[in-house]
Amino acid sequence: MTDRRTYEFEGTTPSIHDEAHVSREATLVGSVSVEANASIWPGVVCRGDVGSVVVGRSAHVGDNATLHASTLGEHVMCGHGAILNDAVVEDESLIGFNATLNSGVHVGEGSIVASGTTVPEEYDIPPRSFVRGVPASVTPLSETTIDPDAIFEEYSSGAYTNLAERHGELFE
Repeated sequence: MTDRRTYEFEGTTPSIHDEAHVSREATLVGSVSVEANASIWPGVVCRGDVGSVVVGRSAHVGDNATLHASTLGEHVMCGHGAILNDAVVEDESLIGFNATLNSGVHVGEGSIVASGTTVPEEYDIPPRSFVRGVPASVTPLSETTIDPDAIFEEYSSGAYTNLAERHGELFE
């Protein structure tokens, strides 16, 4: 049976780890790799045509997000409706709902990009930063009242992997 979630591009077909959860309502094109315990939710588009898309181990991509030629590290949470174009997000970071990361953006490990934020091209966000606004402004997490450990525990725990498993046929 043909997997209607995945599409070949110039001889390259997406790779989905056996322990990953990819919604049957998602679209993966070309050079896309989804690692173990990651989840790709309904409406997500991962397009690996001009560059690869990598969704790291235990990373989660929320409904209707778009990843084009972008990399998510391990334990990254990418919120609903986020748009990443040629961006790199390091391990244990959180990208909020409807955030936009433009070409050449690099998000350092353990950072939080707030919902609705627009990060201009070529921004290099240091590790453990809080990013917010349009255009984005960057503040070290240590200079905020945000408890990053609580945020990451809530959003980057195994709870999302468990939720995907509980959805059954959505991920068949």
